[in-house]
Amino acid sequence: MLKAEHIRKTYNAGKKVALDDFSIHVPKGSVYGLLGPNGAGKTSFIRIINQITQADSGEIQINGQKLNPDHIKDIGYM
Repeated sequence: MLKAEHIRKTYNAGKKVALDDFSIHVPKGSVYGLLGPNGAGKTSFIRIINQITQADSGEIQINGQKLNPDHIKDIGYM
């Protein structure tokens, strides 16, 4: 259902790395949570899949399609 591969996100002109080669595969019907310490990149990844910000590199697919604005309605976020 959700497949993210080799996601990279930096801030401050590349000085702060939030995500570095992050990949995850969430099968259909699964429920996942993102756990980690402050600064681990959890919020950055959620903002990327909700298309609030963009990844510097990598690819995200939902249901086999490249992430696009139509997918926002399919994503739950709290």
